[in-house]
Amino acid sequence: MRLSTRGKYGLYAMHYLAQHEHEGPQSLSRIASVGIPKQYLEQLLGSLRRNGLIHSVRGANGGYQIAKPSEEITVLDILDAMEGPLALSDCIADDRCCAKATKCRVRHTWERLTVNINRELASVSLKDML
Repeated sequence: MRLSTRGKYGLYAMHYLAQHEHEGPQSLSRIASVGIPKQYLEQLLGSLRRNGLIHSVRGANGGYQIAKPSEEITVLDILDAMEGPLALSDCIADDRCCAKATKCRVRHTWERLTVNINRELASVSLKDML
């Protein structure tokens, strides 16, 4: 299991915005300075905005800023916005994907691991990362 570039870059961007939480909107160029290609960053910021984690400000001094205090945004919130819900197996998200999902002896293990990983991701806020 690996986190995609989308998830990593989304977390990098949110971490940057949390670091500058009280400095007003941050430009795309400033956020990209953490090593994210600008064109890709625009797509990521759109997903974060649609999920209510950031908002954009138009105008000469515009840019992006987090939409809630950093202690209220978790790593799980960010990864869900970037990747969708985390599930270690397709059958955890949708038991209709496999004919034996309801009687599979391994599914319970995948489910337990998924719950624990999500719980851990939800326990880490952006503020914790600063």
